[in-house]
Amino acid sequence: MKVGRVLVSVVLAVVLAAMLSMSIVACSPEEYADEREVRLTFSTDTLAFDTLFTTLGSTTHRLTVYNRTAHDVRLGSITIGGGRSSRFRLNVDGDTAIVARNVELLSGDSLFIFAQVTIDPNDQTQPFLVEDEIRFSNGQRVPLTAWGRNAVYHQPSVQDSTWYYAIDPAQWDHTRPHVILGSAALLDGNTLTLQAGEELYFGPDAMLVFDTNAGIIVNGTAEQPVRFSSVRHDGWYSFLPGQWQCLLFTGGSTNSRIDYALFENGTGGLRVYPRAELHISNSVIRNMSDCALIGQGGRMKGENLLVYDCFSAFTSLRGGDYAFEQCTFADYWGYSSRQLAAVNLSNYLLLSEGTQAQDLTARFEQCIIYGSYFPAEIAFQSDSLHRFEVQLNDCHIKGVDEAADPRFVDVQNDDYHLQEDSPALGKGFLFNIEF
Repeated sequence: MKVGRVLVSVVLAVVLAAMLSMSIVACSPEEYADEREVRLTFSTDTLAFDTLFTTLGSTTHRLTVYNRTAHDVRLGSITIGGGRSSRFRLNVDGDTAIVARNVELLSGDSLFIFAQVTIDPNDQTQPFLVEDEIRFSNGQRVPLTAWGRNAVYHQPSVQDSTWYYAIDPAQWDHTRPHVILGSAALLDGNTLTLQAGEELYFGPDAMLVFDTNAGIIVNGTAEQPVRFSSVRHDGWYSFLPGQWQCLLFTGGSTNSRIDYALFENGTGGLRVYPRAELHISNSVIRNMSDCALIGQGGRMKGENLLVYDCFSAFTSLRGGDYAFEQCTFADYWGYSSRQLAAVNLSNYLLLSEGTQAQDLTARFEQCIIYGSYFPAEIAFQSDSLHRFEVQLNDCHIKGVDEAADPRFVDVQNDDYHLQEDSPALGKGFLFNIEF
């Protein structure tokens, strides 16, 4: 028993000595190089944010800091140059304090710094630059930059208990972009007129609704189309579908004419309800997670349109009257498995309370309807009790008349011009729009 106790004592002494030795080594300042002699490397030389609207926070950007030297280092501090007054915020490996202190970075190791920015509004009508820097106590710096834009915001009032913000066209500011949060509406008899270069941005689930006898006039140009887009358009958000809802033309909405516009990154694009009318020309609709154009019994005329990268390009529900001339519906949607053709024509709609149906007339002149859906990019569903009349005049449609690949210049880079040997020359979207 005495021998056993001695052995146990010896083992414990050895373990304690080893632990003490490790503790001394871990706490020893000699293991760290002088931070002023260690040059860190970074994943980027400037952490730059795309253009942001004032008061709306940014997405999170990441800076990776590498210690590629042969020495371990302990940084006394990592902080933002502007301190508490800075519009930027940092998270240094989980530390959200204004100053992260005693940050250890071993040889060959790295750490993450996450940054966000919120920009205060001012009186400028043009984009303006906000700058700061990340400061390391070894003397190194990484610049922070963000472009800010002032905007006019439209948001339903909680006090008024309404689901929409009522837009007064007489009070519309044509010098700044407009941001719609929630839903906004043009009420009975009001028409909103937008000029070349104006911009409307929408938050999650936001929509612009046109009431009876209300409408919109868009007077864009090829060089300055009017833009309808998502409020977030930095980084991968610039082409992400489903970030806002749609323009909704309710029953009886009239006097709506859109010329030279860009619609992108939404869910339903433009929806035309029974007795509503819309004429849209020289425009681009892209990156819609549902149907880019939906007709639910209304009247729609489209001329020289390019519709691409949408779950479906055009769908008619419960009939309506539609005419499209010189349009390209190019559907190469890749976010999920498509369940619809590019163009879907139906004169009825199945609802839980029963079937709703009315006459359908649709005419397509010199249009291209093509994409990745098999076997055809046009589909028909008809109720025999109602009129169903479709004309396809001089069109190039996948699944019709053995139409071959139209040979777009570069689908991957959104160039839907036709190559010189295209079998669809003379059809589809003709005019360039700057976007």
